[in-house]
Amino acid sequence: MHDFLIHYWPHILAVLSFVFGATAAIHAAMTKDEVRAAIGWVGVIMLSPILGAFIYAIAGINRMRRASITDRRSDLRDEISREEELHGVCNADIMSGFGPRMVAMWRLGTKVAGVPATECNHVQMLSSGDEAYAAMIAAIEKAERSILLETYIFDSDSIGRKFVDALADAVKRGVEVRVLVDSVGARYSRPSIVGLLRERNVRTATFNGAVLLRMRLPYANLRTHRKILVIDGGIAFAGGMNIRAAFTGPDAAHDTHFRLEGPAVADYFAVTAEDWFSETKELLSGDAWRVVDNHPEGRGVIARVVPSGPDRNVGNNNKMIIGALSVAEETVMIMSPYFLPDRDLVSALATAARRGVIVDIVVPDDNNLKTVDHAMTAQFDEIIRDGSRIWRDLGPFNHSKLMTVDGKWSYLGSTNMDSRSLRLNFETDLEVFDEAFAADIASRITAARERARQVTREMLASRHYLRKLRDRLLWLGLPYL
Repeated sequence: MHDFLIHYWPHILAVLSFVFGATAAIHAAMTKDEVRAAIGWVGVIMLSPILGAFIYAIAGINRMRRASITDRRSDLRDEISREEELHGVCNADIMSGFGPRMVAMWRLGTKVAGVPATECNHVQMLSSGDEAYAAMIAAIEKAERSILLETYIFDSDSIGRKFVDALADAVKRGVEVRVLVDSVGARYSRPSIVGLLRERNVRTATFNGAVLLRMRLPYANLRTHRKILVIDGGIAFAGGMNIRAAFTGPDAAHDTHFRLEGPAVADYFAVTAEDWFSETKELLSGDAWRVVDNHPEGRGVIARVVPSGPDRNVGNNNKMIIGALSVAEETVMIMSPYFLPDRDLVSALATAARRGVIVDIVVPDDNNLKTVDHAMTAQFDEIIRDGSRIWRDLGPFNHSKLMTVDGKWSYLGSTNMDSRSLRLNFETDLEVFDEAFAADIASRITAARERARQVTREMLASRHYLRKLRDRLLWLGLPYL
């Protein structure tokens, strides 16, 4: 065998190069939706068939096949039927309250998200880590039946340990507790919080955590970016806030999270339970996991949960954002820490601005991810040229992901406006039809804009050529930043 390998290794390498390269190139050509992406990957593979195929396996496959996974909503048909019967809204409700353009948006959401928009949802905004974490821990401490938590980053710091203590105490009380942490996010701190959770008897899994052991290498670049906590099937916390001490204290980074009660909680539970099932094959059923029709008095807001991710929900968030831009008549306000829109979204922004819609985009001045910030800057000139306005928030770093249109429709949650969130990550957002709620979102964005400096084309053009070149080169990595 040794002599055989020495003599024939060039032939073996040639065969392996052909097999790996051809397989990867065919997969790229058959699965990529964008011709530029397909050409780029085929070119990389042809230049170095084995190495290129390996890189493509890690970073190029952006769809997770989850057809065999039970859709958790099918196991909640009784709750969802009741949800639609008691709290569902119809065309006439949206027309009378928000006008024909928002009817189009409501129809789009129904098609895209596949879940109903419901009334009687009560949303309490939580604007800081101190406020959000205190509310979440208080809810965990009061839990009687079940706690389901999914998050991207769960740091092993002072805040993370407070959550661990609260979750472990709930286990001791007999509460069913499940925690799902992204495998990448779990490594943001050392030691990982996962070990501590398991030591305290909290049932914990990592999302996509065994990509090598289970031969799931093609999915190594796909992450859950969701931040969802469901208590007793009746209260949900969601938004953009990870669990980490960086969002607490007087000089903390800012973010927006919210507490939700109402029929939309069932959809947050369905999304998170399905993700748990995909990793553990445990179906969360029985009395402990019962979803309750529990909401305060009053009509509340009309809301819909919009899940998205590199599976059957691919591009849902992008479709919703582009749809909102297409129906806007007067104003669009956006806040995002990482603003790297793809070509479709850039075109939608340009079209809205050219129609006379005032489009304001607020991003941090001092970003926590410098590489992403440089790549963002490379796109600013084109976006400003087409009529949108970009503002650099001079206050503390703001991790909020907020959007509102015409003072009627709002969109908030975990989605950043970059290719990773719009195509690679598993995300969950909340669509809200309500004027008072939209005014609240607009006031938050306006407050940031008032302490911001506007980015101008002259300012961008005055930068040194080497800085512009650096930004442009980093921009080439846009799909994976």
